[in-house]
Amino acid sequence: MKQMLNRLLCLVSVVLFAGTALAQGGSASGNEIQSINVGQQAGAVVVKLGFKDPLAGVPASFSVANPARVAIDLPATNNGLGRNSQSFNEGGLRSVNFVQTPEKMRVVLNLNQPLVHDLRVEERSLLITLSPSAASAASAAGGGAQQVTQFAPARSVSGHAIRDVGFRRGKDGEARVTVDLSDTSTGIDIRQEGSVLLVEFAKTSLPEHLRKRMDVTDFATPVTSFTASQQGENTRLTITPKGLWEHNAYQTDTQFVIEVKPIIENPNKLVQGSRGGYQGEKLSLNFQNVDVRRLLQVIGEFTGMNIVVSDTVAGNLTLILKDVPWDQALDIILQQRGLDMRKNGNVILIAPREEIATKEKLEFESRQQIGDLEPLRSESFQLNYHKAKAVFDFLKNKDQTLLSKRGSVIVDERTNKLFVSDTPGRLDDLRRLISEIDIPVRQVLIEARIVEASDSFSKDLGVRLGWNMGGSNESAYRIGNDGVVRGNVMTGASLANTGFQTGQISTQPNFLTDSLNVNLPANPRSGRAGALSFVLFNSARSQFLNLEVSALEADGRGKVISSPRVVTADQVEALIEQGVEIPYQQATSSGATSVSFRKANLALKVKPQITPDGKITMTLDVNKDTPNTRLTTGAGVAIDTKHVKTEVLVENGGTVVIGGIYQQELRESNSRIPVLGEIPYLGWLFRNSQKTDDKTELLVFITPRIITDAMTIR
Repeated sequence: MKQMLNRLLCLVSVVLFAGTALAQGGSASGNEIQSINVGQQAGAVVVKLGFKDPLAGVPASFSVANPARVAIDLPATNNGLGRNSQSFNEGGLRSVNFVQTPEKMRVVLNLNQPLVHDLRVEERSLLITLSPSAASAASAAGGGAQQVTQFAPARSVSGHAIRDVGFRRGKDGEARVTVDLSDTSTGIDIRQEGSVLLVEFAKTSLPEHLRKRMDVTDFATPVTSFTASQQGENTRLTITPKGLWEHNAYQTDTQFVIEVKPIIENPNKLVQGSRGGYQGEKLSLNFQNVDVRRLLQVIGEFTGMNIVVSDTVAGNLTLILKDVPWDQALDIILQQRGLDMRKNGNVILIAPREEIATKEKLEFESRQQIGDLEPLRSESFQLNYHKAKAVFDFLKNKDQTLLSKRGSVIVDERTNKLFVSDTPGRLDDLRRLISEIDIPVRQVLIEARIVEASDSFSKDLGVRLGWNMGGSNESAYRIGNDGVVRGNVMTGASLANTGFQTGQISTQPNFLTDSLNVNLPANPRSGRAGALSFVLFNSARSQFLNLEVSALEADGRGKVISSPRVVTADQVEALIEQGVEIPYQQATSSGATSVSFRKANLALKVKPQITPDGKITMTLDVNKDTPNTRLTTGAGVAIDTKHVKTEVLVENGGTVVIGGIYQQELRESNSRIPVLGEIPYLGWLFRNSQKTDDKTELLVFITPRIITDAMTIR
């Protein structure tokens, strides 16, 4: 927190004054700076400030690492140099700014890299010695300036270690280097040295198997390689990026992550970076009626940019800005004076808007004239994956602007080649276009699973009861030797022939001699019910009682899985189907009948599209038809249809349920004889009950997979 506060105070204190600003800001009575000299001694930069009176003691000072600065506060001191800033470019010292306030004078030393400073008072002089630290000396030997960021301060905990170092590519093409730490108290410093990024883990050990260099060029990120090594008691992670990049770091528990993101260079942007808004180093400006050319020169000296100002730029400007980014300050100046800029590398051209527009217009017109006079060249283009005829139709379109007015194109469909005649610049544009579109089309495997599950339960209970009073066939009755009447139990028998089958009667009974008093048998949906027959008779009176109890309890479960799959190219519709065609009669316009066919198929129609982030968008049409033989009419057989049509977005290799139907049918019915069926307990002999519970469920699963070379080999 103290370092952040000092940095903020130092940024606020960078104020550039015009000559009239001193009078308004007020002056402090007391000592006065009369001279400043800079020199080098034994590898260090020595700044000598001469005062009117001797200093009472060593003044207070502090330093900031990013941006590299040293600030010195001189109480009750005035600026007697007649200027508020001075450039030196001596060693690591870039310039010195003098900030006057009513109470004190602040001297700000702007450095090229963080340096260690030491203050010493000699009579009426203050000697400021700027010497490089150990890290700074290493950076200087590498030839690049460093920016040190203390990500996490080291704590007094021993035994820090790195357990693992990993690398992966982010979804936006950034590189992510992950470091698994042993604890959360490890001190971490991040700094840039030239073109590499260094991450220092204070007092941290690195296992031997992790001390190596990893080449990650194949990941197509800004980072080409990174190296983990042991540097004394510290561990150093050296990250080597390429091109324009920026980094940020964060830590979650014991996992430390540093991201390196690519930057797309914007030639019209002063400070490159992916963050929006102004990102330049902050400054303060206080000018009254100052020449614009002089103001632009001050900004150029502050930023180190090369600024070229047109001779037509003139006028004065009054400007008071406090703690604003320098690119925003430059934008404000340009807007106030009607100026514009063009940036090329580290050179900025500033001129009036009309002048820049006129120059660009003349440049474009000259290029067009050169294109009209430039000699033509002929070149052939071999297309491997794209159809040459499609490219030819595009180039022959009158609305296309890829070829010039003098360009011509010929196609050879047999060899799939294009022959183009145009200027070299237009041929280069066509070559880039063909290299982007003439690529293998990616293919997708789409697998569908249609699951039909059924669960059925039924329970049936019924009774048939008969009473017979016959007297002509007593000899046929079966009576035991002991004279006791026996009962006979049979399964699967019916009441109409129970007496005949048991030998109690010799002929089939008829309606007059054998009648059913209760006829409420079980009526199952399928199969036969189990029957329990009981016959009770008395031979003396030739009377017998027939009782049949029929019951059925059925429990069934079934599952039907259909799995169609198809392979198709990106953005190409595919269809796969299997089934039968059912004939039916149809009347024609003449009154006659004709035979037509209707499909009852399992079909999958899909059109996939691979998104840039590797996901798959699919337009799906899934159909499962089955003939229903139980419902037939004179026109033909009915068809049970299950149909899903939708559009979904799925990850590569992921599974999604695109539809489902759940149906449950619960039915319970009772039949009974009035009055008798309501008698407790005994009423079951005069009842018929049926209970059914049917459940069906339909689910449709879709799994798309992008086919790669590895999948093709397997």
